[in-house]
Amino acid sequence: MSEQLFPEATFAALRTDLFDVPTQERLTVLTPSQHRPRLLMLYGSLRERSYSRLLTFEAARLLEAMGAEVRIFDPSGLPLPDDAPESHPKVQELRELAAWSEGMVWCSPERHGAMTGVMKAQIDWIPLSSGAVRPTQGKTLAVMQACGGSQSFNAVNQMRVLGRWMRMLTVPNQSSVAKAFAEFTEDGRMRPSAFYDRVVDVMEELFKFTLLTRDLGPYLVDRYSERKESADELSKRVNQRAL
Repeated sequence: MSEQLFPEATFAALRTDLFDVPTQERLTVLTPSQHRPRLLMLYGSLRERSYSRLLTFEAARLLEAMGAEVRIFDPSGLPLPDDAPESHPKVQELRELAAWSEGMVWCSPERHGAMTGVMKAQIDWIPLSSGAVRPTQGKTLAVMQACGGSQSFNAVNQMRVLGRWMRMLTVPNQSSVAKAFAEFTEDGRMRPSAFYDRVVDVMEELFKFTLLTRDLGPYLVDRYSERKESADELSKRVNQRAL
């Protein structure tokens, strides 16, 4: 066993009562979930022949073949963020699906070098927190994009940033389909290609990561700073003077 670098270290800035030492035992699930992994798919275009939608459907077929329970949200009719109340039916539908899911797939076209407003609106309507529940925290995420021309990674890179902000576990692999108009048949099925093979890779990875982490998500993203903040707030409530 190697020697410790700081055997007599002290931590004046640390709340030691809230300091958590991760252990292998706490990362071992004794009774793993037995239901099918629940995966939500979001796509970012309302066009009649939307390649991001066709790509999403192709990925959904693969996930179902692996054994997942899949739901695909139709963004048509979803209002712009802050342009309607949270009680709007499409907003409620999206939020209920987000809460239901254990992982997600986000697939957007690239427009003006970025994800589309349709894609961003869906993500913006999913709250960071809802009461004591964080709808996306610790859930898995895979990102894909459909390109009108040469291959680009602007949309997937942006969605990775948003996934991190939503405290999701984004899988390392991703898919970017160049000249998407040439990659689908008239009936909307993806042609055999290296792009299709990558979609299979990404969905396999998402499925594996979901199985691996879905029972551990809350623990994996548990934070010292938030435990400290919660403890401070509790202390203020308990110790406040009677009014």
